[in-house]
Amino acid sequence: MSKPMTKTQLVAALADEMGSDKKSASAALDAVCNIITREVSGGGAVALPGVGKILCRARPERMVRNPATGEQFKKAADKVVKMTIAKALKDSVNS
Repeated sequence: MSKPMTKTQLVAALADEMGSDKKSASAALDAVCNIITREVSGGGAVALPGVGKILCRARPERMVRNPATGEQFKKAADKVVKMTIAKALKDSVNS
């Protein structure tokens, strides 16, 4: 498995794709990330066409086990960020 793309590499690729400079591409990427963070942390969801949907789901209180000691304890309810991958992306990866 190859290494994930770094932010610097992503900014450079985005600037090349947009035909823009890296400063503008970095500002655009930061703006998109801030919008996604704000929307999902507020309980909403963001759909990225062709990529997927990012949303926040609530998990109920549940019993969990410490793997080191085997001790079971009750874990409080919490929230977790989930991403559902779009069919178009799945199909392009598997073809």
